[in-house]
Amino acid sequence: MRIVILILLCLFFPFPCQAENYLLNGGQESKIHYTMTHEVQPSPNTKKLILNYVIPKSFDSCTYKQTIEQFDLDFSPPPDGRSQFVDHRGNEVIEVIWESPRTSVSTKINLVALNSVILKPIETNAPFPTSEVPDTLKDYLKNTPQVDFNNPQILGKARELTASAKTQFDAVQRILTWVVDHMHFIVNPDQYDAMYSYETGRGNCQNYSHLSAALMRAVGIPVRIVNGITLKQPYDIQTGDGILTMKMAQSRHSWIEVYFPDLSWVPFDPQGSELFVSNRFIRVEVGIDNHETEHDGLMRWTRLKGTPGCPSLLENINSDFQSDLVKMDAVKTTYGPRELLLCPQVETSFSRIETKLPPPTPKKMKEKELQTLTYSKPFLFGNLDFPENIDFLNVREPAVESPDGVMTVRKNFLAETAEYVTTKGQQYAQTFILKKPIQLEKIGLVLHKFSDEGQLWVELYQDKNGMPDKLIATSDFISPDQISYTPGYRWIDFFFTDKKIKLSPGRYWAALGFTGSPIVNWFYTYGKPVGPQDGTRYKTIFDSTWSRSLSFEFNYRVAGLSAVYK
Repeated sequence: MRIVILILLCLFFPFPCQAENYLLNGGQESKIHYTMTHEVQPSPNTKKLILNYVIPKSFDSCTYKQTIEQFDLDFSPPPDGRSQFVDHRGNEVIEVIWESPRTSVSTKINLVALNSVILKPIETNAPFPTSEVPDTLKDYLKNTPQVDFNNPQILGKARELTASAKTQFDAVQRILTWVVDHMHFIVNPDQYDAMYSYETGRGNCQNYSHLSAALMRAVGIPVRIVNGITLKQPYDIQTGDGILTMKMAQSRHSWIEVYFPDLSWVPFDPQGSELFVSNRFIRVEVGIDNHETEHDGLMRWTRLKGTPGCPSLLENINSDFQSDLVKMDAVKTTYGPRELLLCPQVETSFSRIETKLPPPTPKKMKEKELQTLTYSKPFLFGNLDFPENIDFLNVREPAVESPDGVMTVRKNFLAETAEYVTTKGQQYAQTFILKKPIQLEKIGLVLHKFSDEGQLWVELYQDKNGMPDKLIATSDFISPDQISYTPGYRWIDFFFTDKKIKLSPGRYWAALGFTGSPIVNWFYTYGKPVGPQDGTRYKTIFDSTWSRSLSFEFNYRVAGLSAVYK
């Protein structure tokens, strides 16, 4: 298939450009050999073990196409029973049973996905309020406990956001713009429903999907929840003189599809894309909410009455991109959310929502003034929210027992969002903005190490035009053998204590330096960053500037003493 490159029409406005809305053109085409393996170790008193899997289907929309070939599901040992059925949402489910298993059970899914995305101007004339919804789609307007749009707050917000919309795309982009700026991604929220998401502004992919679905269904727009897999293969988008690198975790993911009368079902990822998802998405299962899309990865068992024990399940996902053609470029608009949102050009009537300006960067102080201040108040700042010491391969949702004694564990969406940041000819940097003068003691990074070779340190840079510039200082060196080799991620502090560094208010960069061959991952967070949207950058050994940016924010903390004014 030929990748189509189209010229975008740019809209110019007199107010400053602070939006992070990008109009994309181009495409992706990949052949992906995908495997998922499960290793289940039954507990000693397990009487019956039941596993469910959904066969991914081919899917075609105006932007994203998935063709599934060579699907195969292997078991060891062979199951004692196997059945297959299609649920009321059209998902094709395989159910397998082992009677009184005493040894480890292995399952392996193999398939080839031919995934493509073509982003060109989309024309839609669907009106808002929407026209009559076909009877076959009315289930996707339903209220559910996870998608509760009858709540007065959600209903009121949906009507407020879409009050003057005349087209369905206008209504949808108003809602998604608000969701992108309202929500802050966290890996392990307390709840996943739309109301929790609305009230706290926090959540993972399920929360983004449920809140978006609730707001859209509240104003009569059909939405279905999609469960599938995202793959960690990055891809680049050319943005003028720079490159924006997009990357997601290799894990389970939840997103949505929105029905347009003149476009049919179109995928959206409420964490950052509308009218498409990238071809790094493997679409598996659909339903009205994430409680309903439970078949794939579902584990159930029965046990001797009154006995404890829970089977352990280790899930591993691998993807081999046998071919991968990507050519995408983007124009940054002067409207849209402050947080990252990607969209193809849409030819219809819609409102260009002016972005609220962020607070200005604090004015820098002169060195002489910094030295006269007294620094005595403890200071801590950064992107501090992450799951510590979690084994992402082995963690599952809590087991639930039904009245008939069947124990159930559903799949989880806990994603290991981390970048491999050493030994590949690239250096990574994270920005932070100080609002008050401080005396720096340490900068902490959320890391996981895989080898003990070499040394690590942090370099502190001044900022110039949104990129690292002059080197201010280098931290003490750390040998990786000082870092505990246990599952998960934890804070690793790099100390500047003896250097007596005093920093003026303003923007700075912390870059991870290394020598030798350490193998280290640095954890990152999707969604609303603590600092500026363009605050995560990297450069290769061939780059003269830090012109390459990333679509996420690394987890970091800056600690020291802040100034006390007398």
